[in-house]
Amino acid sequence: MTPAVIWLIVGLALILAEVLSGEFVLLMLGGGAFVAAGVVALGAGPLAGVVTFTLASAVLVFAVRPALRRKLDNAVEDGRMHHRALIGAEAVVISRVDGDGGRVKIGGDLWSARPVHPDDVIEQGATVLVVEISGATAVVVAQDVAPD
Repeated sequence: MTPAVIWLIVGLALILAEVLSGEFVLLMLGGGAFVAAGVVALGAGPLAGVVTFTLASAVLVFAVRPALRRKLDNAVEDGRMHHRALIGAEAVVISRVDGDGGRVKIGGDLWSARPVHPDDVIEQGATVLVVEISGATAVVVAQDVAPD
């Protein structure tokens, strides 16, 4: 096997390993291995490949990786995920919500619901505000009532 093929195999192995880590370090090292494979394929010796790998990997890890991480971190507009994204959302009561429960529609999804105050009763068709998600139950308050 020629040194260029070995560098290509190392590069592919590093990039495949990146799938498991997700930190972009192995991806950058794989890129360095590809650059080294190119240099060796153009006729440079194995030592030149090692030097090229070292330099290219250093540039990729310390210059390209931070910029890539910043770009990806900024691409996420709202850090609220999953059920936390529902807090503050409006919902429509599908079946009466009282201390014993009820059902609301948040977006296109049906949720079990209960009022913030167990004595409150919110009738079908009313608009409510989701103030908390407790397990699989939306804790809601009538839209015209301010939550505590």
